[in-house]
Amino acid sequence: MLQNAPQLQVSLAQSKDEIRAAQRLRYEVFVSELGGDGAGVDHGNRLEIDAFDDHADHLLLRDTRQADTETGGVVGVYRLMTASHAAAAGGFYSASEFDLSSLLQGGLTLLELGRSCLDRDHRGGPALMALWQGLAHYVGDHDIDILFGTASFHGTDLTKLKHPISHLHAAYLAPDNLRVTSNMQSDMSLLPPDQINRKVAMRDTPALIKSYLKLGGMIGQGVYVDHAFNTTDVCLILDTTKITSNAPRFAPRPST
Repeated sequence: MLQNAPQLQVSLAQSKDEIRAAQRLRYEVFVSELGGDGAGVDHGNRLEIDAFDDHADHLLLRDTRQADTETGGVVGVYRLMTASHAAAAGGFYSASEFDLSSLLQGGLTLLELGRSCLDRDHRGGPALMALWQGLAHYVGDHDIDILFGTASFHGTDLTKLKHPISHLHAAYLAPDNLRVTSNMQSDMSLLPPDQINRKVAMRDTPALIKSYLKLGGMIGQGVYVDHAFNTTDVCLILDTTKITSNAPRFAPRPST
């Protein structure tokens, strides 16, 4: 277990009950807060579940002061899928939205980050850094070359997202060898760089996406509109060898 501060602890889920705690937090964020729905949403038990959960590792952030809450103190989660996890699950989750051929054929060790969320009272600052430190250890332990996964804008009206999405494509588009492409045909035309209002673009880009960009993140080509979750998704890609100095140390833990 990795401890970032007296009240924050990061570890991998070791039981079905701990995975349930992650799914319960996901319900609170993705369903109750953001209005998502879909076949995997269990409203009766307040769980957000999908078919990939049984094949993945679940990184949990706990606030030990909240151990008696409905989520057992779990205030942040990442679902982590390696290539072996994906093989057991029938593929990566992101493949339902993006063509991953460029990543799958690149001979690199991949890790998909999915279903990441934080309790509303723990967003930013120490909680996010604690999750990233736990993720950094996992990346080092598994010799990961590339991190990737979908990240979401709230809402499905592409006209309202034209400036931030155009800015991402103008400034952060991944190189050809890493560039995944959306499976959805979109009628949204990107603005030329000289017509992008950068202030509006940055204001309307979710904080988590901006955090990944600060680490050296890039995006794939296009977006995928997920009507069930009421989101517009981009695919984020991070080359662990090029992650900036703003990140926790993405290297193996020293042996003891």
